[in-house]
Amino acid sequence: MTRYRIEPDDLTSEDVLDLLRLHLDEMHRWSPPETVHALPPERLRERDVTFYAVYDGKALAAVGALKHLDRKRGELKSMRAATAYRGKGAGEALLLHLISEAKARGYSWLGLETGRPAPFQPAVTLYKKHGFAECEPFGDYVSDDFSLCMEKLF
Repeated sequence: MTRYRIEPDDLTSEDVLDLLRLHLDEMHRWSPPETVHALPPERLRERDVTFYAVYDGKALAAVGALKHLDRKRGELKSMRAATAYRGKGAGEALLLHLISEAKARGYSWLGLETGRPAPFQPAVTLYKKHGFAECEPFGDYVSDDFSLCMEKLF
C-alpha cells in the first residue's frame, strides 16, 4: 500500500479547494438538497473543526476533517479521496488517522452521516470495515431512505 503523508491543512491551497468543490458538487448531484450536510471551506476553517490533507508525494490524495462535538464526541466531515486515488487506500489512511486523533482527544464516540444510495457504498463499506455501525440520528440529522448515521465506540 502507498505510504501517505497526512497533515493539518488551512484550506488555502487551490488543490485542496478544488477537491472540496468536487466533493460539494457531487453531494449536490447525488443527494436531495435537504440532505446535503457537506461543509463549505469557510465552515471547515472554524475552531471546532480540524481539517487534514493526505498527500502522495506532492499530489493531493484525499481530504477530511474531525469536528469536535463535545468533550467525549467527535464527527467525521468532508471525507473525500481525489478521483485518481479512489480505491487506493488514501481514504482508509485518513480514516485511520482520524480515528487515532479521536482516541488521542479522549473521545469515546465518533459519528458520521453519509448516504445510503450506490454512490456512497464504497464509503459505507470502508466505515464498516473499521468498526462503524448504523446508529440513531444525532445532531440535526435524520435517518431515512437516503441518510445513514454511523458511529464507532471506543
